[in-house]
Amino acid sequence: MSTVRFTVTPTKAEDLPGVSDTSPDISSRSSGRDRFGSRESVNRSEPYSETSGGIATSTAGDTPDRSNMEHGDGCAKLSSVYINNSHALDDDDFYDRNLALFEEEMDTRPKVSSLLNHLANYTNLTQGAKEHEEAESIGEKRKSGKSPQMGTFMGVYLPCLQNIFGVILFLRLTWVVGTAGVLQALCIVFICCCCTMLTAISMSAIATNGVVPAGGSYFMISRSLGPEFGGAVGSCFYLGTTFAGSMYILGAIEILLMYIAPGAAIFVSDDPDGKAAALLNNMRVYGSICLLLMCLLVFVGVKYVNKLASVFLACVIISILSIYTGALVSAFKQPSFPVCMLGNRSISQQKLNDMQCSKTMMFGDPVTQKAVNDTAVESFNTTVAPPVTPDMVEKTTDLWQWFCNSSELNAFCDEYFIHNNVTKIQGIPGLASGVIAENIWSSYSSKGDVLERGSHVSTHRPTVSNHYPYVFADITTSFTLLVGIFFPSVTGIMAGSNRSGDLKDAQRSIPIGTILAILTTSLVYLTSVVLFGACVDGVVLRDKFGDSVKGNLVVGTLSWPSPWVIVIGSFFSTCGAGLQSLTGAPRLLQAIAKDNIIPFLRVFGHGKANGEPTWALLLTAVLAELGILIASLDLVAPILSMFFLMCYLFVNLACALQTLLRTPNWRPRFSYYHWTLSFLGMTICLALMFISSWYYAIVAMGIAGMIYKYIEYHGAEKEWGDGIRGLSLSAARFALLRLEEGPPHTKNWRPQLLVLLKLDEDSHIKSPRLLTFASQLKAGKGLTIVGTVIPGNFLQSYGEALAAEQTLKHQMDKERVKGFVQCIVAQKPREGISHMIQSSGLGGMKHNTIVMGWPQAWRQSEDPQSWKTFINTVRVTTTAHLALMVPKNISLFPSNSEPCTEGYIDVWWIVHDGGMLMLLPFLLKQHKVWRKCGMRIFTVAQMEDNSIQMKKDLATFLYHLRIDAEVEVVEMHDSDISAYTYERTLMMEQRSQMLRQMRLSNSDREREAQLVKDRNSMLHLTSIGSDDDDETDGMTAAEKSAENRRVHMTWTKEKALKLLSNTQTNTPSCCSTPEGFRDMLNIRPDHSNVRRMHTAVKLNEVIVNKSHDARLVLLNMPGPPRNTDGDENYMEFLEVLTEGLERVLLVRGGGSEVITIYS
Repeated sequence: MSTVRFTVTPTKAEDLPGVSDTSPDISSRSSGRDRFGSRESVNRSEPYSETSGGIATSTAGDTPDRSNMEHGDGCAKLSSVYINNSHALDDDDFYDRNLALFEEEMDTRPKVSSLLNHLANYTNLTQGAKEHEEAESIGEKRKSGKSPQMGTFMGVYLPCLQNIFGVILFLRLTWVVGTAGVLQALCIVFICCCCTMLTAISMSAIATNGVVPAGGSYFMISRSLGPEFGGAVGSCFYLGTTFAGSMYILGAIEILLMYIAPGAAIFVSDDPDGKAAALLNNMRVYGSICLLLMCLLVFVGVKYVNKLASVFLACVIISILSIYTGALVSAFKQPSFPVCMLGNRSISQQKLNDMQCSKTMMFGDPVTQKAVNDTAVESFNTTVAPPVTPDMVEKTTDLWQWFCNSSELNAFCDEYFIHNNVTKIQGIPGLASGVIAENIWSSYSSKGDVLERGSHVSTHRPTVSNHYPYVFADITTSFTLLVGIFFPSVTGIMAGSNRSGDLKDAQRSIPIGTILAILTTSLVYLTSVVLFGACVDGVVLRDKFGDSVKGNLVVGTLSWPSPWVIVIGSFFSTCGAGLQSLTGAPRLLQAIAKDNIIPFLRVFGHGKANGEPTWALLLTAVLAELGILIASLDLVAPILSMFFLMCYLFVNLACALQTLLRTPNWRPRFSYYHWTLSFLGMTICLALMFISSWYYAIVAMGIAGMIYKYIEYHGAEKEWGDGIRGLSLSAARFALLRLEEGPPHTKNWRPQLLVLLKLDEDSHIKSPRLLTFASQLKAGKGLTIVGTVIPGNFLQSYGEALAAEQTLKHQMDKERVKGFVQCIVAQKPREGISHMIQSSGLGGMKHNTIVMGWPQAWRQSEDPQSWKTFINTVRVTTTAHLALMVPKNISLFPSNSEPCTEGYIDVWWIVHDGGMLMLLPFLLKQHKVWRKCGMRIFTVAQMEDNSIQMKKDLATFLYHLRIDAEVEVVEMHDSDISAYTYERTLMMEQRSQMLRQMRLSNSDREREAQLVKDRNSMLHLTSIGSDDDDETDGMTAAEKSAENRRVHMTWTKEKALKLLSNTQTNTPSCCSTPEGFRDMLNIRPDHSNVRRMHTAVKLNEVIVNKSHDARLVLLNMPGPPRNTDGDENYMEFLEVLTEGLERVLLVRGGGSEVITIYS
């Protein structure tokens, strides 16, 4: 019998069997979009007849009544004459006809369009808030708010500048340069800036690894290292921020009392020993008052603090610009700040009431006195005597009285005072003076030492009393001390990540803004060190409070046009920085309290109705008051240096740990990081902690350790997908016990594989490429269990099980698969597989994904147990909430020595089942075989979906997942069920009916199998490239695919009877006669089966059209039918769905989310 071409179109009723040519056109639905319907379009001019290969027409008795055609919305629906509607409902009650194959799972696995609609307008929640975890776990719909619009410059760069530049720059940097020298000062600045730069690189990697909620510094540490480390380091970070507020307040009070209003001091002492104590008491009183006022301002409203932030930032920038301008001006015109020197010792001009830098003065009439003053020549070693007139009288000055305890010229004076001259030097020699040569080396001193010019040696050095008007060193200095005092001036790099909720694109703005801010501030600090050393005399640089320059702020003497620019600017900038610290610290404490990881802090999570942290602000004020009671800026700075260094240390540790563990969720968009840089930053932080103050470092680490142990033993249990949790997966007993606490977090989820292999009679693996695929997917990470079932009794088959285990281990070594082997002996393979799925693994080291092969040649198999075992395994996997991967045509998958140099991995995302379809290509691309393949993601839009918006939402979703892929939305419109779909369904049900009738005896099954083989070979309906290719002819895959799409025969009664007569034997059976076979030919296909076949056919057409050249196609695997009678139909649906595809990976999720946009 010759084969002829048969083509149909689904858009005309007359094209369907039994519908007359006079039927009205039921396909007139106007649409400008592409339609995916039948396999080939029909030429309308060709007449349809049985002899020309058209559709076989029915007899008059079989012609349906015209009333059976139901018209609605311009589209006819097939009546029950063609489709069995016994289980059907109205079409409105069904899910979309194009997704009928997945309709039983729509309640737990939503359509992609529904998922993207929920994810499109997500909002950032407060860091660590409980709502964030709940919203992520149950997917509640978030309220859409005002979208953040802050960019890199305003949102990250300027806030970081404001937080980094602070009180140390204006009050202590000149002193650091004068004491350490230019070279060592540059070294101090460089080390501190390198520490913050490396930390910023690690922080950028963490901040761009997902969405970081607002206030992200604590969030990054806690979610990366777990609740124990997060709580400990978060608490230290909170203490550091609080003491930073104390430091800024003390700096502001120091500026107020020393340079703006010295007369405002409450405590005054004439005794030199009591002046330092009086100053500290004044700092305590005024600092407490300032802290109270600032806390009241923060309590009233943060909005006022934010409004003042720009003013404070402007003060900082203007002050810095005035320093640079003054340095340039000093090269041409030296500022007038003379310094009084006795020998090489500096004199405090604050103590000279007459402001005369000389031992004696000649007094006469005013005119003569002016001439005398004008002719005075300043030099270092000698003083040229002014002309003396007879009417002038020599009198002593205040300086004489300090050293001689008398105003008489013949009084007994200090020996050093007698042997050395009093001179004046220029405190600001200027940029062109070459003074940098004197300031290049260090000049450390002990407490009580007199400040001297390092390049000049006094002729006599007796014991120095603090009652003389010298400038004394107030503390003992060293390199390590200066490091601890300077380091707070480079902190504040977290300001950008703390504002991540207000940024338009936080993953782009945080790295760029933070690193640019660090580069800017580092450049300012380094150039300032050089300018200070090149413009200011060393004895003035070492004068911490400016006593030698009449009580002026030392950095102010260099500023232009007036020292008041620096004084006023630094005062307001330090006040602003203090307000920012008192604003941020309570919110950090509130976030820790709301996370409920430290039980005794629970009360501080409450606040006002608008969320302001009232109780946290109260505790912050109390702790800040402790810092103010210390009253010394130089003692408070090393304390907060410890806390910030510990925070930065753990940020670097988090980045290094995540990088080395290579967790699947670790996909930062910021790519300029490396674990070696993180370890270097961590080492520098640890070294700086012990360099600056080893006892403070031990105390800080002790506090963090106690908090860690407290959270570990008494804190609330939290699972945040941290790196320590991932590290625990490879530990022994302790880690296994920890893993028993609960299921892993979404961020830690990776496929832990149970690979099911089948052995032949000689104990050879039938599909070794499954192990190859597993090695490419895992790359040596996580858990892999390779299992097989040996049929028989365990007592008799124990040796066979050992041999099989050795075979599997040998093959695993050959494929470089790191994992474990498990062999189970069972009477029935089906039960053995079920037991293996239930019992494999230990504690938390259990599999979550099943990998098994597609049953080979299941259509031609005489024993249906192979495909029944397959479907049963699918059901068991679904019941156990495990993921499932079924590689189809596994023999065509590439080996480890066959890398793909080009091509795509195509993902067909039909329904959302946890995100496995997104994660698997990312994991495969980590292997060298798939690394050069691109990634394309296709999703299906229905009639009611906005495909343009779906594409935008999907692109945004992938951007936040940090996955680079091309996105395409394929439109599938509602269309009538084609004759081809009807025919495939009819043959499928006829075959099932035949198999049920032919299972009476072995001979009947053999005859039926032969019948099916003959019919399938005649119809060319065998799947192209399936696992039964070995039994097909030598036709290529492309030729067979084209032939299969081109030739479709209609299964008519005459052909069936003819085929039956050719295969009939003398053995009688219920279906061996035309009478017994007539019921089978009169089958009307079930309506649900027709719709499922319609879905499979249409999806297959679209997938083949778009992905025929893909290296691998990933596809949602529909679930098996709830009714076991349709098992064979389910296998046929999967065959139709994957027909014409070379390599297919059917994926079925386990019901839990495996990928997240959050960090």
